[in-house]
Amino acid sequence: MPIPSIERVSQLVADPVAAHGLDLEDVSLISAGTQSTVRVIVDREGGVSLDAIADVSRDISAALDAADESDDDAYTLEVTTPGINRPLTQPRHWRRARGRKVRVRTPTEKFDARVGEVSEGSEGAEGPEGSEGEGPHVALVVVADPKVGPVLRTVLLSEVTEAVVKVEFSPPNPRELELAGGVTPGRPTPGTEDDSIEVEEADK
Repeated sequence: MPIPSIERVSQLVADPVAAHGLDLEDVSLISAGTQSTVRVIVDREGGVSLDAIADVSRDISAALDAADESDDDAYTLEVTTPGINRPLTQPRHWRRARGRKVRVRTPTEKFDARVGEVSEGSEGAEGPEGSEGEGPHVALVVVADPKVGPVLRTVLLSEVTEAVVKVEFSPPNPRELELAGGVTPGRPTPGTEDDSIEVEEADK
């Protein structure tokens, strides 16, 4: 089948993804000569099983096949979940990353931390550091001094300019996980190099 534009692909995959109760995190087109890849990234609370990926992949494929486009290029469809080094840009991303280590940037600092609980917050809500603000905020486990051990601080998500999940090759410090509130149910334990799930469809 011919490959539509990125705007058209995003429209076509939105309904199948929503019908399966999934969040559409990203859609991208990767071109290599006459061969292109349509990559769709999905996620949801509690994680996404391989069976769910396979089911939504079939429905996305059917939706793309039903589109009548004039381009003659073939493509491969990949449906996957967010993997290592994924950015955290929405409150739901932070909730699903609880227990994971992240590199955090704000306008004034950069530091590594482990993701804790996310709270919706309210106007005038006061965090552990005495700061007041409105909107979601996240508890971050920070090892400021190895001799003292990990400490908990709260950061407003609106103050975070960049946050990316880091690769971990060994189990985390149990105390850090305890302060974070454990790993989000349905999510892999930190220390797994690649926790994404992917299904690839045949060339169209």
